[in-house]
Amino acid sequence: MKISYKVIMPLNSQQHLFNISEDVTYLNTASFSPAFKSVEAAGIAAIKRKSNPELRQASDLFEPVIELRKLFAQLIDEDDYNRVVTIPSVSYGMANVANNITLKEGDEIVIVEEQFPSNYYIWENLAKQYNAKIVTVNQPNNSEDWNRLILETINENTALVAIGHLHWANGIIFDLKAIRKETNEHNSLLVIDGSQSIGALPFSIKDIQPDALICAGYKWLFGPYGSSYAYYGPYFDNGKPIEQNWANRLGSENLSGLTAYQSEYKPKANRYAVGESGSFIYVKMQTAALEEILRIDKVEFQEYCHSISIDILKSLSKIGFTSDNPQVRAKHLFGIKIPSSVDVDLLKETLKSHNIHLSFRGEYMRVSCHVFNTEAHFKKLFSVINAVVNG
Repeated sequence: MKISYKVIMPLNSQQHLFNISEDVTYLNTASFSPAFKSVEAAGIAAIKRKSNPELRQASDLFEPVIELRKLFAQLIDEDDYNRVVTIPSVSYGMANVANNITLKEGDEIVIVEEQFPSNYYIWENLAKQYNAKIVTVNQPNNSEDWNRLILETINENTALVAIGHLHWANGIIFDLKAIRKETNEHNSLLVIDGSQSIGALPFSIKDIQPDALICAGYKWLFGPYGSSYAYYGPYFDNGKPIEQNWANRLGSENLSGLTAYQSEYKPKANRYAVGESGSFIYVKMQTAALEEILRIDKVEFQEYCHSISIDILKSLSKIGFTSDNPQVRAKHLFGIKIPSSVDVDLLKETLKSHNIHLSFRGEYMRVSCHVFNTEAHFKKLFSVINAVVNG
């Protein structure tokens, strides 16, 4: 049964749902999310239950995981939770994808410039294996042209497009619907890294229909480090997983019959589940986290992030720290270009000394915000940067 949540979170700061110190300006959810109080409580309760193992049932290995998968399926607008599995990392999920792709010499894998490593190394390895080619679409001077260049790159030689919903360093949004249409016309696969978007941007499997969606769980999904999710479409229904574990085999719920070895996997994406997917502590924390995220309307969330940041971004642009047009980038994650005249080491040191936490990615200062942030955090950011620039 589909679990339904009403949108109950108003468009204002939700600092009270977190244990973040008032003197901390945390603008780095894109690296690691803090914990909702409810997630922290779920983890502590699960740890305490470890002290009473006699209370566990065999079903505890399966039923809580199914409920978690249903939550993630709901989040991505997928009706069939059997297309969703929990995994330990994006690289694990991508490895299952690559393990079930056969290329021809000269085939092309399309990626974008400075893609996240977990969505690069696996394709580099696959290309070498088949003597195929990695084709990188560089970011143009005008970010608004990036999607057009990606679409123009996809051709009859394209076997796979591996891309994020947005660029992890600067927040530029990629037009997945148009990319899917183009890949369909050339019989190419579409694999999406949703680590910086799922839970923060509106997304629908039904609209995009990717072949696979892999997503880290410790960023915008507020789970513990070491938790991730994967959606695998029909292309992978009969594929070979990268590991062989007992829990993803048909009938594995019957623990007394495990040595009646079963050659058949559970249906659809279940075969790609990681061993020990029933992790008691992680599953409880992940479930609590997704319940919180499902309460947030993603359109309203984007509007909230925009409202607390836009005025300060305009002020920063006046002192040379520019960001892309909000029409082409996400509002929860964006890059701010650092002027060449600025001492970056001094900037980093000064931000740290004022308890401001964000990331530096290439030429960008990456800022990412959430409902625990307010306009006051951005005003503090501007004040500190302005002091570095103007003394």
